[in-house]
Amino acid sequence: MDYDRDAARLWRVCKTVRELVRDRGYAVSDDEINISLEDWKATYGRGGNIDKIGMTYVASLKDNPMESLLVFFTEDENVGIKPIKKIAERMVTNSIFKAIVVYQKNMTPSAKKVVTEMAPKYTIELFTEGELLVNITKHILVPDHEVLKDEEKKNLLERYRLRESQLPRIHHSDPIAKYYGMKRGQVVKIIRPSETAGKYVTYRYCF
Repeated sequence: MDYDRDAARLWRVCKTVRELVRDRGYAVSDDEINISLEDWKATYGRGGNIDKIGMTYVASLKDNPMESLLVFFTEDENVGIKPIKKIAERMVTNSIFKAIVVYQKNMTPSAKKVVTEMAPKYTIELFTEGELLVNITKHILVPDHEVLKDEEKKNLLERYRLRESQLPRIHHSDPIAKYYGMKRGQVVKIIRPSETAGKYVTYRYCF
């Protein structure tokens, strides 16, 4: 294990996760996102090891503090059913209905089965560390995305007299859809710069 390399990697992953959580409307401070590598290592690097249990946290929605999101970092390179069951038990005990699990490489079919069985009441989203090394929404070629609320989606369809099936589509496993936690049936507003109109707006339906 190369401690410095692994610490730098996980520091980047943690930064992206906190940005993702904030972009979904949860309370995350600038200090938490902009923590330096040295300060991060001082907090989570103990005795040459990275404290992934300490990296786990709960964030609350800014508009509804009673609604929380559990962010959990697994310790094992390959995740089996045991740690996923522990996460599920923690969610049930603490009435947390949404969680993000960040794992290193692989997750067993039995562990993924637990995630499926928890739905739809409990939502557990799975990300590998590699998916979170870089915040894809900050790439220069990625336009701004804004997930519409149910009322906004309804107004959009009524205004243009459209059915959901008539909108361009985005798959729920698309990296952008995953970043924002989009579910089937939701609509995302995409805002691109335009030389003639200032901005060009399109919409996509998540399927």
